[in-house]
Amino acid sequence: MSSQTSLRRARGLGSAKEGVHHWWMQRLTAIALVPLSIWLLTSIAFLAGADHARVTAWIANPVVALLLILTLTAMFYHLKLGVQVVIEDYVHAKPVKFACVLANNFGNTVLAVSCIFAVLKIAV
Repeated sequence: MSSQTSLRRARGLGSAKEGVHHWWMQRLTAIALVPLSIWLLTSIAFLAGADHARVTAWIANPVVALLLILTLTAMFYHLKLGVQVVIEDYVHAKPVKFACVLANNFGNTVLAVSCIFAVLKIAV
């Protein structure tokens, strides 16, 4: 029998000690994506029908490039966290779960770095 109260036991972060951090990061990226997504969708609407040169010039703007990189970073990190939760909740075989989480991390990192590299290549 433990001498700790129920509240004291409940304040732990779980066995991995990172559940609260994961939850907070998912919420923070979601909040960050609201204005960034509104900005991106509005910008894309204004660029409708624009030629390649105009879109390239738009991306080359330092403020636009920074906002695009922030959007991509938040989006792919939010995606990684969300898919990880789904994998952890619904994949029960430990080796398959490990492989899926690894593929999720690797895939999202490769996609994020590729997209950010594309923005930087145009912007610089």
